[in-house]
Amino acid sequence: MMEATLMRDALQDFGLDQVKLVGEYHVNAVEKELLYLRSYDVDRLLAGFRETRGLVPKAEKYPGWENTEIRGHTLGHYMTALAQAYSHTKDPAFLERLSYIVSELSQCQFSSGYLSAFPETLIDNIENKKPAWVPWYTMHKIIAGLVAIFHATQSQAALDVVVQLGDWVASRTSRWSDELQATVLAVEYGGMNDCLYELYKISGSWKHLEAAHQFDELPLFEAIHQGRDILAGKHANTTIPKFIGALNRYLVLGESESFYLDAAKKFWDIVVHHHSYMTGGNSESEHFGEPDILDRKRTDITCETCNSYNMLKLTRELFKLTKDKKYEDFYETTYINAILSSQHPETGMTMYFQPMATGYFKIYSSPFEHFWCCTGTGMESFTKLNDSVYYHKDDELYVTQFVSSSVDWRQKQVKLTQSSGIPDSDQVTLRIETEDQQAKAFKLYIRVPHWVTGNIEARLNGGLIALDILDHRIVIERKWQHGDMLVLTLPNERIRLAAAG
Repeated sequence: MMEATLMRDALQDFGLDQVKLVGEYHVNAVEKELLYLRSYDVDRLLAGFRETRGLVPKAEKYPGWENTEIRGHTLGHYMTALAQAYSHTKDPAFLERLSYIVSELSQCQFSSGYLSAFPETLIDNIENKKPAWVPWYTMHKIIAGLVAIFHATQSQAALDVVVQLGDWVASRTSRWSDELQATVLAVEYGGMNDCLYELYKISGSWKHLEAAHQFDELPLFEAIHQGRDILAGKHANTTIPKFIGALNRYLVLGESESFYLDAAKKFWDIVVHHHSYMTGGNSESEHFGEPDILDRKRTDITCETCNSYNMLKLTRELFKLTKDKKYEDFYETTYINAILSSQHPETGMTMYFQPMATGYFKIYSSPFEHFWCCTGTGMESFTKLNDSVYYHKDDELYVTQFVSSSVDWRQKQVKLTQSSGIPDSDQVTLRIETEDQQAKAFKLYIRVPHWVTGNIEARLNGGLIALDILDHRIVIERKWQHGDMLVLTLPNERIRLAAAG
């Protein structure tokens, strides 16, 4: 019954078009990413897909990782990022690009449903224990990108392509014996379970559900569920998406699958408390090490940015289910230190690793040479910087991050605008506006962050008010008037010392 309650009480996202970032740093970060997306030659990203289908490419493939066995992974990320960009800008130029990509991919799809920038023989190689890089990892990016396009545009063409591709995956995986499944899952496969659960949500096809189950790595989940930290030596960005998929299994099927929710929670605890640096990042040379000895492992290849991207995906879903403040605090730490800091504010380029060793400098990608995995997740991160600041449920509005922004709560005809001085000052101002200028009754929940070092002060329309704090969250329930202004002082000793000079 507890898990059923969790599902009923889960917080809901706001659409990317409902939250607007207004802080200078965030606005610049998003604008730099949008410029980067616009600068791509889509035909170069599609070249490998046309080549695989036997069609003449319209342009030359990009170099770097896009000219290797995982070519096509960048287009997958690009589709997701472009779909997110369209969701919050409604720029018709982005929609035009998305439509063109789907049209081209439709032409590149085989009658079997197979679609990729590399031949199916690489999938065969994995099953036959022959050399191949990570074809299923790339397939995850392609499916996830098409699903993202459908969510952003309701494109029937995108749905048709991804359903047929999902059918191909289902046909392929349905032939696996237990031994063959173990062979395939021994090679990095990204979030194949996660993207297939997402596909099932929109297709309703039992074939896609069964295919998702084939990528659920039960021995790993069982070990973590038992509380055993077996992560040392495991490839971190291989492992984290598996638990995002495990959690999605619970989200799709409900309380009967609470084992997967519990496994995801325990995995999060192990990674955050025993394998993560103070920045929120994790891994050295892409791998987890022995627990609790991170200070002995500080090099120039720590904290792969993909890992932080994936840990935040897991974190926000766990928070929505549990409302546990620890997830909000971790999200803030990692969002600021491992995501925002991964982008060069002048060029918009992003990082692969974030060195924790003393004296190392940051290395950023170039626009069209490397095409690292973190180039792809970087595109996605900086087109959804606004997706985890606010949540809602019924008559409850949650402020979980202190970022200058506004949220249009259309369901309640309420707009909240946040002006955050954090971390330069200790004040946050929240202004309420109502569409019809009439009073609106709702509960406002505001996170009390872990870094607060004194008593919080709140002034409503200039007058000091008493605060109710429940589970590390300020709770204000009232009929809010159009124009109400709430000013919070969130004291932190370091901020005050810095302000004092």
